[in-house]
Amino acid sequence: MDRGENILAFGLPGRGKTHFVAALARELILRHGYSVLFTPTFKLVQQLLNAKKSLKLEPMLKKLDRFAVIALDDIGYVQQDREEMEVLFTFLAERYERRSVMITSNLVFSKWDQIFKDPMTTMAAIDRLVHHATILEFDGESVRAQKARDRKKPEPSSGATS
Repeated sequence: MDRGENILAFGLPGRGKTHFVAALARELILRHGYSVLFTPTFKLVQQLLNAKKSLKLEPMLKKLDRFAVIALDDIGYVQQDREEMEVLFTFLAERYERRSVMITSNLVFSKWDQIFKDPMTTMAAIDRLVHHATILEFDGESVRAQKARDRKKPEPSSGATS
């Protein structure tokens, strides 16, 4: 975190990305004393967009810069218009090589044009994020599906008869 490195967690829904990043954020706060903001990506994008509209984007970015780490949950669910994409890119570019981000996404990089719309902006965002990053892939079965299946299993019989 002191070197502005990122953690990028990828996988289909229900694989444990959010749980892992939330647990890591908690450890960074409690055990290492870092300041961490954990937020859904859509929420941060809306805050940045509102700040831009009220001509307060720069102060908002400075406020966010106080966090050593910002965890953006579910970046793949954000389907932005151009203005929203621009503030998200601006945020990521501002943190590049200075502050860390942790990102969860259900979209592989090849699908990030759905987020940033423009191919050049997409490549620039990915390039900045991966330059100093640990990339984690969460695969396997959905934790939620597994729990649902386990709830449906019949209770083992005790062997007693009545």
